[in-house]
Amino acid sequence: MSTTFVIKNGLDIKLLGEAEKTIVDLNAEKFAIKPPNFLGCFPKVLVKEGDIVVAGTPLFYDKYRDNIVFTASVSGKVEAIKRGAKRRLLEIIIDSDGKNEAIDFGASNINDLKKEDIVEKMLKSGVWPVLRQRPYSIIANPNDAPKAIFVAAYDTSPLAPDFDLIVHGQGDEFQVGLDVLTKLTTGTVHLNVDSTKTTSKVFLNSQHVQINKFSGPHPSGNVSVHINRVDPINKGDIIWYLYPQDVLTIGRLFLKGRFDSTRIIALAGSEVKNPRYYKTFVGASIKNMVSGNTTDGDNRFISGTVLTGEKIEKDGFIGFYDSMVTVIPEGKYHEFFGWLLPGFNKFSFSHTFLSWLRPNKKYRLDTNIHGGMRAYVMTGKFEKVFPFDIYPMQLIKAVLVEDIDLMENLGIYEIDHEDFALCEVIDTSKTEIQSIIRKGLDLMRLEMS
Repeated sequence: MSTTFVIKNGLDIKLLGEAEKTIVDLNAEKFAIKPPNFLGCFPKVLVKEGDIVVAGTPLFYDKYRDNIVFTASVSGKVEAIKRGAKRRLLEIIIDSDGKNEAIDFGASNINDLKKEDIVEKMLKSGVWPVLRQRPYSIIANPNDAPKAIFVAAYDTSPLAPDFDLIVHGQGDEFQVGLDVLTKLTTGTVHLNVDSTKTTSKVFLNSQHVQINKFSGPHPSGNVSVHINRVDPINKGDIIWYLYPQDVLTIGRLFLKGRFDSTRIIALAGSEVKNPRYYKTFVGASIKNMVSGNTTDGDNRFISGTVLTGEKIEKDGFIGFYDSMVTVIPEGKYHEFFGWLLPGFNKFSFSHTFLSWLRPNKKYRLDTNIHGGMRAYVMTGKFEKVFPFDIYPMQLIKAVLVEDIDLMENLGIYEIDHEDFALCEVIDTSKTEIQSIIRKGLDLMRLEMS
C-alpha cells in the first residue's frame, strides 16, 4: 500500500556537473569525526593523539547524555585532535591503516531482540547518532518513544545523489535496518520515495513499512515536507528520521556485528572534471577525490549540497550526515551594472534576466550573492517556494525578536533551517535566513528543555 503526494510550491535549480552513475573506491588515507556536525552535542574526548583505534572505538561522548557515544569509522591512529575558539572541539582526525579492523559487537537476529537490546547495541557501537529527531534536528533521545520514523529515500536538492544507485544490491542490509526501526517505535515507519524516478526494488519491495510517494520541485525531498503531509508534528510530538545509508549502517550492525560505516559519496559540480561516485567510510578526506579532478580556478568545496552544505578545504573531511561533495566557483568579483545585462547565463527566479525563457537550462553558478544586505523587502515570493501552511516572513521576524509564543504559533516545530534554503536563494535582501532559523530552533530547544 502506498500514498502519493504532489508538491506544487518549490523551485528546482538545475546545475552543471551531475555525477556519473559509476562507483570507484576512494582509498582515503585520513578520516575525521566532527562534533559540530551533531547539533546540541557537548563532546567529552575519550582518546588522545597517538592512540590506536579500530572501527567502533569510542572517541567522545555527549557530556549531557553520556550514553550517546561517537566512535571511530576506521582503524588506525589518532593523528590530531583539533580545537577552535574557546577550546571548542572541531575534529578528531584518524590516520587510517587500511585494514578496516573493527570491534565485534556480535551479530543478532532482530526477531529475538527487544527494543531495549537494540537501543543498547546501537548506543555502544556508535551507530545511534544516525537517528535524529524532529523538532530541532538533534540526535534522538534513546528514552523517547517517537510517534513515527521517517526514511527519506530521495533528494531533490541541486545535483543530489541517486539513492537508487547507492542502495543497489544491498536489499538484505536495508530490510534488516528497516526491521530494526519498526522495533523502535509503536507507530509507523514511513519510507518516502520519488513517485516518478524511484525504480529500485530495494525501496519499492521493502516490507513492514508504509511507502509514500512524492512528486514536485525542491524541497519535495525534504523530511519536513514528508512529515507535514503524512503525519504533522504538534507541540510535544517527536518524530525520528534518517536516510538510506543510515538504514544500511544499522542493518550491517545487526547482520555483521560491527560498525560498518561504508558510504557512497557523490562528487558533483561544474568545476569537477570527472564527477562520479566514490566508495569510502564516514568522515573521509576529500583530498584524493578532488586532487587533479577539479578546474584550476578559485573553487568552493562543499560537504553536502550547494543549498545547505558546509564549506570545507580541498583536503577537508566529509560531514557525518552528508552523501555528496559539491565543487562550484567562488564568486569573489564585482559586476558593474550587471542588472542591466540580458543575463542569458544567470539564474533568475523573479524573471529579472532573460534566462527564464530557457527553463531547462543548466547553470554554472558561483557563490557571489550579487549585492549587499539590506532592509527586508516584502516581495511575496517566499510563499511560492515554501510548501508549508506557514507564513515564512513572519516566522523569520518572530525568531529575530525571540518571541517564543509567536514562534510556536507560526509553526516553528514543523520546519528545519534547510527548508528555508530556497527562501535564502531568492531573497532580495541577501539575509542569511537559514542561520536565523537555526538560532530560533536552538532557542526553542533550550526553552523547552
